[in-house]
Amino acid sequence: MGEKTDVVVVGGGYAGVMAANRLTQREDVAVTLINPRPVFVPRLRLHQLVGGTHDAVVDYTDVLAEGVRLVVDSATRIDAAERRVLLASASIGYDYLVYAVGSGNAAPQVPGAAEFAHPVATLEAAQRLREALFDAPAPAAVTVVGGGPSGIETAAELAERGRGVTLVCGGELGPYLHPKARRTARKYLARLGVDLLEGPGSAVAEVRRDAVELHDGRTLASQVTIWAAGFGVPDLAARSGLRTDSARRLLTDETLTSIDDERIVAAGDCSAPSDLPFRMSAYAAGCLGAHAADTVLHRIAGQHPAPVDLAFPAMCISFGRNAGIFQLGRKDDTALPLYFPGFAGKALKEASCRASVKHLVTEARKPGAHHWPKDGKHRPAQLAAQTAPIA
Repeated sequence: MGEKTDVVVVGGGYAGVMAANRLTQREDVAVTLINPRPVFVPRLRLHQLVGGTHDAVVDYTDVLAEGVRLVVDSATRIDAAERRVLLASASIGYDYLVYAVGSGNAAPQVPGAAEFAHPVATLEAAQRLREALFDAPAPAAVTVVGGGPSGIETAAELAERGRGVTLVCGGELGPYLHPKARRTARKYLARLGVDLLEGPGSAVAEVRRDAVELHDGRTLASQVTIWAAGFGVPDLAARSGLRTDSARRLLTDETLTSIDDERIVAAGDCSAPSDLPFRMSAYAAGCLGAHAADTVLHRIAGQHPAPVDLAFPAMCISFGRNAGIFQLGRKDDTALPLYFPGFAGKALKEASCRASVKHLVTEARKPGAHHWPKDGKHRPAQLAAQTAPIA
């Protein structure tokens, strides 16, 4: 038997684990997964970690295929010329690399936010926030900044546990939601006692140790301020001399291959195929991880990899443990008027959270099993519009 092809996956989130498991389809491929922590973090559960209803960790032995070698370390640089990943304590060579570093806390540009606001997008940040809330008295004013799913779910989770919460959207609540579903979301937040602030005037101008100042001049008392306004991408690719978009996502072609090196393939939140990235989500990360693995496997086999094809069937948001909204969507990732509210929405949300991990487990046991809805129409149209000359 000849030597094995070494494939290194950098990042052990939804995309990285899916890619690593899928790569084990070939017995002549040796797969190494590099991740800075020894446990898998189902990030869809982090708001529950903050609220005390879930630990938001899963042992890698439960989600990784047996043949995948796990290296717990932090990647500091990718040496594409030498095909090596430099780690904090060593280095690892590769024949192909899957870049799946995911996303984390966004670097807030608002004065005082970095010093006085608690992010919630990583395990460590959520743990620190939970400790801060534990130390704060029950009547302490809590402000959540961000009207997307992360902000909504964090605010609802804490309000359901008796906290006095203000949700500052900085714009419209749940921008993805259909207006009908948005009205339902407002009703659920009001029922939980969340003070909801929407509109451009609700954008945060400054965060202080005990207050939040809005652009319209209002000042909110806030003993605990939580920053849930978007995600940021690690700068590993940029530090390694690989081309990225303005958000530091690795620029790739439609097969998810780096435009700088065909031996590097990207997946998940950190990828920007054709400079037209997909919406950041656990669902997209898993699908893109599978496609990235397929691209590598095609190249190893001497075949041409296929362009990525991905449709978004739904988006779901929980409102504590007793209600949810399961928003159905079109293949182009826009909301339909149809959604499931209340207990049905909550049940579908919980099923989605469980499925995000179950898909990884299934892929570990049956590599190549993961399938996802295809688009086939809208993305080619978006790409054509992107390159069309301006009249």
